[in-house]
Amino acid sequence: MTRFGYLGPEGTFTQMALLAWRPAQDGEHRPFGSVDLALAALREGTIDAAMVPIENSVEGGVSATMDALNADEPLSVIGEVLVPITFVLAARAGTQRSAIRSVGTHSHAWAQVRGWMVANLPEAAYVQTLSTAGAAAGLAASSDGDGTAYDAAVCAPVAAHNNGLEVLAEDIGDNSSAVTRFVLVARPGRMPDPTGADKTTITVFQHEDRAGGLLELLEQLAAHGINMTRLESRPTKSVMGNYCFSIDFEGHARDERVGEALMGLHRVAAQVRFLGSYPRADGRSASILATASDDAFLEAQGWLRHLRGE
Repeated sequence: MTRFGYLGPEGTFTQMALLAWRPAQDGEHRPFGSVDLALAALREGTIDAAMVPIENSVEGGVSATMDALNADEPLSVIGEVLVPITFVLAARAGTQRSAIRSVGTHSHAWAQVRGWMVANLPEAAYVQTLSTAGAAAGLAASSDGDGTAYDAAVCAPVAAHNNGLEVLAEDIGDNSSAVTRFVLVARPGRMPDPTGADKTTITVFQHEDRAGGLLELLEQLAAHGINMTRLESRPTKSVMGNYCFSIDFEGHARDERVGEALMGLHRVAAQVRFLGSYPRADGRSASILATASDDAFLEAQGWLRHLRGE
């Protein structure tokens, strides 16, 4: 892979994630204005992989990414990167904090600085932008009094620096340990080999909305000793109240327990969209019960074959 896309423009946390995965000198890095555009370029083959945000420790899942992964042709997650999040309040040179009446940033960033804003700029209106770096770039490209929609931007320190903005306040996030999880997505192919510290991502669709429907799906994981790391519902956009479920869990599709669980889900669900098995960014191995080990499943399969006389 040499052609990488990411949610741009330059200076986003997504670019930081891509640089952590693959330095710029090792391939082409192309910014895109939205997650949808990045994944569309990937499906079209104009790039080899795309880095996109999927989960934040404060706000949860990134709905735009989950929906884009579930739309159109299947794609595969092949890796993940965790990036600590630090925000600054930036403005054009000479701007006084007391003069700020509106602040532009991405919706997930705003959710992470709301407390600081209420305490320090309670009268400032929020203006949504496509990215934190886009907020900084838009502010820098404007001039005072030209009708710009916002007076300051919430962004990463690198975005403020890249766009020549003045930092009025540092570390304004409400949670000092905030982390965003990014995934590297590629077209389907050979999945990464198991490492013993892996994660699998799927989206599961129900046959119908009924009592116990979600429980029936989750039982397939629990019965095979599999720990979920994320569970979120997303509307299928067909009718009101119809949802699918985006799930991350520990393990790899080549693990016996995971393979058995995936077969169980395929049997009871209307559709299982497999989005990939890949190494965990934190390198943490799953805690597996002895009864859920590969050896336990292989021994049980051998016992059944013996019963059948095979």
